[in-house]
Amino acid sequence: MELHEIRQEQERALLISVDDGTFDASVSMDELAELAKTAGAEVVGALIQKRDHPEAATFVGYGKLAEIIMFCENSDVDLIIADSELTPTQGRNLEKLTKCRVIDRTMLILDIFAARARTSEGKTQVELAQLRYQLPRLAGQGASLSRLGGGIGTRGPGETKLESDKRHIRRRIQKLEEALQEMEKRRNLLRKRRKKNGVTTVAIVGYTNAGKSTLMNALTDAGVLTENKLFATLDPTSRALLLPDGREIMLVDTVGLIRRLPHKLVEAFQSTLEEAAEADLILNVCDAADEHCAEHLEVTKSVLAELGCADTPMISVMNKCDLVGNIYAMPTFQGTVLISALEKRGLDELLDAIQRALPQTRREAKLLIPFQNGAEAARLRNESVVMEEEYRPEGLFLHVVAEAALLEEMKDWLIFDD
Repeated sequence: MELHEIRQEQERALLISVDDGTFDASVSMDELAELAKTAGAEVVGALIQKRDHPEAATFVGYGKLAEIIMFCENSDVDLIIADSELTPTQGRNLEKLTKCRVIDRTMLILDIFAARARTSEGKTQVELAQLRYQLPRLAGQGASLSRLGGGIGTRGPGETKLESDKRHIRRRIQKLEEALQEMEKRRNLLRKRRKKNGVTTVAIVGYTNAGKSTLMNALTDAGVLTENKLFATLDPTSRALLLPDGREIMLVDTVGLIRRLPHKLVEAFQSTLEEAAEADLILNVCDAADEHCAEHLEVTKSVLAELGCADTPMISVMNKCDLVGNIYAMPTFQGTVLISALEKRGLDELLDAIQRALPQTRREAKLLIPFQNGAEAARLRNESVVMEEEYRPEGLFLHVVAEAALLEEMKDWLIFDD
């Protein structure tokens, strides 16, 4: 018996873009190339056309389209990736004229997300986003839209394959939305339990590939997957972290952000991104070695503002400082910490900054409550974390972590160790 090795060749991709002046096309194309490599494609060329607006029928003008057709023929291109969301008409026309498969930025990101999703919620969110994207693009499939159910024993002309596909997709979308609502309920219950138990949440957010997962591992030994690729981590991870002052916080690693992130993806991953929206503190992690790091920080802030957490306390964390020379040689500004998560440098300064940024609203205390004050004891049980409880001859001893305001109300029963 002979064994033959089967190799799946990389798709050869051509990147195209229309520079209408609303964004930096060159920087966006560089990012698109990284996305394509992350998805497993080999980028063989990139073409940018300056236009006031994309051509309605073919995205690019007809002169540039002729150039694209010739390039595809001469360079054995399998795939064309547009750096904007294509309309169904534009996608179909480009495929017909170039004889290559055509996708856009949104579909490319969805493909990466589908490959990276690990949890049931992540997979559900990706599938929902894919179906919402696919639904308006079903038209124009040619012969595949033949009539169904038009024979003997049925009424009327039947329904088209297009109508049938749309009906199935809408049903699936509804089912996925219901599943996500149930997941969101469970997530909200967990958040409420955290708040009741006095758990402080710190969310790690930032641009994709900024080193968020590496920072998570450096602080908590979480074992989160780390790769030098965009969207290496898609599903959120939570781990407990003990601060130097003895407070325990919940550190949450979230999905990376990207410039011009399609709104469909923001909507689909709303429940995941809400981990940042509900956090007590946000660590905005940025790659200090990237020349566009300032812009990346602003992209993150704008997405967070859309989620309604612009007023949440935030620390800007400049990561990968080991790649720019002396870690302390960079100019700093208020609310910024310089670190290297990979080399675990600057982490003590980061922990100190977290301690100072978190509100000092809860503290540990010991109380001895007379038995006749059972209502106050019940209130402490309901509104604080009881670490120790003991019945003594003088009354009920409670060792709690509670809000300072609540402890102030019960200051007459506070006791102190010798």
